Amino acid sequence: MKQLFLLMSLLFFLQGYSQQKFTISGSVKSKNTGETIIGASVRSGNAGTISNEYGFYSLTLPAGEHTVEVSAVGLAFYTNNISLNKDITLNILLEDESKTLDNVTITASSKSRSLSSPQMGIERLTTKEIKNIPVLLGERDVLKTVQLLPGIKSAGDGNSGFFVRGGAADQNLILLDEATVYNASHLLGFFSTFNSDAIKDVTVYKGGMPAQYGGRLSSVLDIKMNDGNNQDYNVSGGIGLISAKLNVEGPIQKDKSSFLVTARRTYADMFLKLSKDSSLNRNTLYFYDINAKLNYNFGDKDRLYVSGYFGRDVLKAGETFGLDWGNATGTVRWNHIFSNKLFSNTSLILSNYNYNISIRSGANDFNIFSQIRDLNLKQEFQWYLTPRNNLRFGFNSVYHIIRPGEVVPASDQSSFNAQYLQKRHSWENGIYATNTWKATDKMNITYGIRLTTFSVLGKGDFFAFDMDGNITDTMHYTAGQFVKTYINPEPRLAVSYQLNSTSSVKASYVRNVQNLHLLSNSTTASPTDKWVASTNVIRPEIADQFAVGYYKNLWDNNYELTVEAYYKDMQNQIDYRDGADIFINSDAVEAQLLFGKGRAYGLEWQFKKKAGKFTGWLSYTLSKTEKLINGINNNKWYNAKQDRTHDLALVVAYQLSKKWSVSANWVYYTGNAVTFPAGKYRVDDQVVFYYTERNGYRMPSYHRLDVGATWILKQRKRFSSELTFSLYNAYGRENAYTISFRESKEYPDRTEAVRLALFKYIPSVSYNFKF
Repeated sequence: MKQLFLLMSLLFFLQGYSQQKFTISGSVKSKNTGETIIGASVRSGNAGTISNEYGFYSLTLPAGEHTVEVSAVGLAFYTNNISLNKDITLNILLEDESKTLDNVTITASSKSRSLSSPQMGIERLTTKEIKNIPVLLGERDVLKTVQLLPGIKSAGDGNSGFFVRGGAADQNLILLDEATVYNASHLLGFFSTFNSDAIKDVTVYKGGMPAQYGGRLSSVLDIKMNDGNNQDYNVSGGIGLISAKLNVEGPIQKDKSSFLVTARRTYADMFLKLSKDSSLNRNTLYFYDINAKLNYNFGDKDRLYVSGYFGRDVLKAGETFGLDWGNATGTVRWNHIFSNKLFSNTSLILSNYNYNISIRSGANDFNIFSQIRDLNLKQEFQWYLTPRNNLRFGFNSVYHIIRPGEVVPASDQSSFNAQYLQKRHSWENGIYATNTWKATDKMNITYGIRLTTFSVLGKGDFFAFDMDGNITDTMHYTAGQFVKTYINPEPRLAVSYQLNSTSSVKASYVRNVQNLHLLSNSTTASPTDKWVASTNVIRPEIADQFAVGYYKNLWDNNYELTVEAYYKDMQNQIDYRDGADIFINSDAVEAQLLFGKGRAYGLEWQFKKKAGKFTGWLSYTLSKTEKLINGINNNKWYNAKQDRTHDLALVVAYQLSKKWSVSANWVYYTGNAVTFPAGKYRVDDQVVFYYTERNGYRMPSYHRLDVGATWILKQRKRFSSELTFSLYNAYGRENAYTISFRESKEYPDRTEAVRLALFKYIPSVSYNFKF
C-alpha cells in the first residue's frame, strides 16, 4: 500500500509539473523614440495577446522552450528564444521597419485585421494613412479620413461632423486621451480640432464597442496622443496656405520621462487685413490649438501621464459681431502594475466646452455665454486571469455642469436686461466588466455588461407638460437634491469563429445609453448648438445594435475583404415640433421637443490593399435610417436628416520613387434627406411657404475627387523636409451646400430655388520639416 501511495504521489507531481505554467509580461516600445506601442501582437505558437493602450502585455505559457514573436504596424518584426521556468519580465524594443530587409512582408502581416478577435465594427488608422489623404487646404485631418471608412458618413461638404450607422452627429463619443471633446471642429466645421502631429493612435468603434465605453449611441472615436520622445530631442513643423504648426518633444530624463508640445494656428485673418475693403480688413477669422503632454516612470511598476488640449476659434465682423468657441481638456493618469497579470489605470479627467457671442449695435449691446463642463474619475483594471480569459473591469463617475445660456448687457447703455437660464447639474456613474474568453482554438467570445446610473440634480425648476407642450406644473428643487435617477443595464456580447487561417465570421449585440443630447436645427454641427442633459421629461436615448460580419485575408495577407451588416433599434429619439425654436430664452426647452423611436440598418463592404507601393481601399455602404414620432409626419415613419442610401469612397496611394508619392480619393453619396416647401400662400402680401412631409425630399447627389502629391526634399538622419501638394475637388463639381427658395424677381408669381456651393477648385501647398 505504501508503494502504491508513493507511485500515485509521483504521478500527481509529474502531472502538476507537466501542467505548470509561467507568465511573460512587460511593455512594448519603440527603440527609436521610447513611445509605448498600442496593439502590438505578442505570440508564441498558438498562444497570443496584444499590448494595451499603455504598451503593457501579459502572456502565460507552459514551462519549457518558447519563441516569442512580436509585430506592430510600421515596426520591425521581433523574435526571442526563451527558456521559461519562472515568471519573467520581458520589455521589448522594436526598431523602425525601414531598417529591415523584409519590408513588404512585415507591413502586410502587421496590418492584418485580427480574424480571431470577437471585436466587430472597429477601424484603426495609422498616421501614415492620415498623412496620405489629400484634404481641404492641405491640412491633414483625422476626421476627414474617418469619413472615408465604411459605415461612416460625412456631415457635408468640408465638414468635420460625421454620422455612424444611422446615428446623429451628437451620438459619437469623441475622446482625446480619455477626455470628451464636445465640439471637434474648427472654422465652423471645415477643420477638426486634432493636430495630426500630436496623434499616436486612432481607433473607431462603429458597433459592439467594449464595455469600458459608454455615454453615446452610435460610435466611439478614441484618439491617443503621442507620449513624447524619451531618447532624443526633435523639432518638426509645417507651413501651409492658411496655417502653421510646430512640434517639440524630447526627454526630460532619458529612458524615464519625456515631454511633447504641439501648437497650430491659422493666419487667414492676416490676409483679410491686406484688403483695401474696410468691410473685410476689419474682420477677424482664425483658430489655434495646443497639445501638451508629460510622462514619468517611477520605477518598473508605476508611470504618470499628464496631458492637455487647448483650442479656440475667433470670428469677428468688425466691431458689431463676435463669436468665439473652444475646448479645453486635461487628463492625469497613473499606471500601476500590481503583478505580471494585473494592470491598473487611474484617471482624473476634465472636459470644458464653451462659446461666447458679442453683439454691438447701438442699444443692442450684449454678450451671450454657454458652457458644458465635466469632471470625471475613472478606475480600470485589466486582469490576465488565465491563458484563455482576459478580464477588464472598473468604474467611472462624471459630474456634468451645463450653463445653457446667459445674456449679459455689455454696457450701461444697453437696452437688454441680464437673463440667466438655469444651470443644470447631473451625476453619471457607470460600472462595467467584460471578459474575452478563448472558448476553443477557433472560437472566441467577449461578454460583459455596463450598468449606468444618471441622476438629474437640483438646484432649479423642472416642469411637466401636456400633449401640446404647455406647462402644467412646476417643481422646485434645492441644490444637490435628486430630481430623477435613470438606471440602465448595457449588455455586450461578441463571438468570432475562425473558418480557416485566412477567414472568419463574427456576430455581436450591444446596448448603448445616451444621457446628453445636442439640439440643432441644422444637419451639421454649429458651435452654438445646445447641449442638454436628460431631465424628468427628456429620457435617456437607448440603442440595441445587432451585427454580423465576414472577414477574409487574401493573397498572402496583402489584401483584405470585410463585409458587415447591422440593424439598430433606437428608443426615446428626439425631434422638434413643427415650427420649433430651440434657441428661445426659456428654461422649458422640452416644450419644443417630441419623442419617439428610430431604426437603422445597412450593409458595409470594404476591400483594402495593405502592402506594397500601391495601397488603398474601396468602401461602400448601403443603409436606411428612419424615425417614428407622434406629432410628426402624420405619425408615420419618416427619413432621419442623416439618412443616405448609398455612400462610396475610393482611396489610393502610390509610391512613385524614394522622393515622390501620389494619392487620391473619390467620394460619392446620395443627398441628405431635407424638408422642402410643397406649396405657398400669401398673408398680408407676404409669401408663406407650406410644408408637408418631414425630410421627404433629397439634396442632389454629391461627388468629388481630391488629388495630392508629396515630394521629399531631404531625408537625413538629423534633418528631413518635404513639400505636399493637393487639389481639393479636382474636376470642379459644384456640390450643393444649401438650397433655399425665394420669389423670382422677374416673375413674382414664380418660386425659384437658389443653390449655394462652397468649393470648386481649392489648390494648396505646404512645407513640412523635422530635425
